[in-house]
Amino acid sequence: MSFILSLILIIVSTKLAGDLSVRLGQPAVLGKLLAGVLIGPAVLNWVHSGELIHAFAEIGVLLLMFIAGLETDMEQLRKNWLPSCAVAFGGIILPFIGGYGLAVGLGLSQTYALFIGILLCATSVSITVQTLKEMNQLSSREGTTILGAAVVDDVVVVVLFAVMMSLLGTAEAVSIPLMIFKKLLFFTIIIAAGWFVVPWALKLMAKFKITEGIMSGALLICFGFSYFAEMLGVAGIIGAFAAGLAISRTSYRHIVETKVEPIAYTLFVPVFFVSIGLNVTFEGMGNQIGFMLLLTCVAILTKWVGGGLGALLTGFKFRGAAAIGSGMISRGEVALIIASSGLSAGLLPEEYFTSVVLVVTLTTLVTPPLIKLVFQSNSAPQAIKKQGRQQSL
Repeated sequence: MSFILSLILIIVSTKLAGDLSVRLGQPAVLGKLLAGVLIGPAVLNWVHSGELIHAFAEIGVLLLMFIAGLETDMEQLRKNWLPSCAVAFGGIILPFIGGYGLAVGLGLSQTYALFIGILLCATSVSITVQTLKEMNQLSSREGTTILGAAVVDDVVVVVLFAVMMSLLGTAEAVSIPLMIFKKLLFFTIIIAAGWFVVPWALKLMAKFKITEGIMSGALLICFGFSYFAEMLGVAGIIGAFAAGLAISRTSYRHIVETKVEPIAYTLFVPVFFVSIGLNVTFEGMGNQIGFMLLLTCVAILTKWVGGGLGALLTGFKFRGAAAIGSGMISRGEVALIIASSGLSAGLLPEEYFTSVVLVVTLTTLVTPPLIKLVFQSNSAPQAIKKQGRQQSL
């Protein structure tokens, strides 16, 4: 029953906090993230992370990225493949240099400094996706560039982390050629399955004399793609996103989209938002406040500037580039997984783990209001130009 009580607290707190956040002019997702901090160990200590919370949160983030894939404009994604790659690499190079340089400057060993650099390279756009969705910007040129960059970023960072684990970690060595082969195999099979198998599978499920056959087929595809991604060393959210893209090409897109959103946003996505806040605790901070604040500033600025430069160099104007850079800042669950793995492999000192978790959480919390601020300033000149054209007519 304690889990049921936790679900009640999560649903009530996220809905109230989301509503209050919107009334204060901020994205609803910011209030939901802060709700997790409030009801979690950091403040009220009402809800704790556990296996069931983790499982519901994992389903929530998969459904969130699945919906993002459903709503993504494939034509825009194809047009913006070059900016996406530039944004991804810009958002890897600068954070790595910044994280490594800061860690060395603070006296950490070369191994620890390299790990901090790789940790800051990670990007998780699940929070960005929700914020852009609230602002109706998910299918914009900036939005699709961010989504494409996140896919590239995930693959490159996982390979870099695997190389470091093989060379410096205490865990079992990883075969780098095998890992790269698995990544290529994943994308080859997923593209082929999305093009040929997914439409056929949904048509087949539509013929079944069962309740919600199409929706059941869509969820099977979403979770199947995610599981396959995890098997081959790619983040499950990339598999879910690919599943959404595949279904978006079929005639069942609207049916799936309208039915999956109530499932996701009623229960699973709120648990995911809260789960991020549940990682926050102020125990064991000691004298690491300075390290945490410096690392947070470096994490935010290097990702913003790096992603923005990549966008600028591939044809975006300054405001659009700033918007894209802001969308890449959140490290989210991807960085938390890397931090946990690094701790187990001896690549991250145990005394710094809590500070790193707080840094990851702060980058996630700062992303929604920053995206809203930058995107609003980006759309303001366009609105003025449109108004001027209407007046001239």
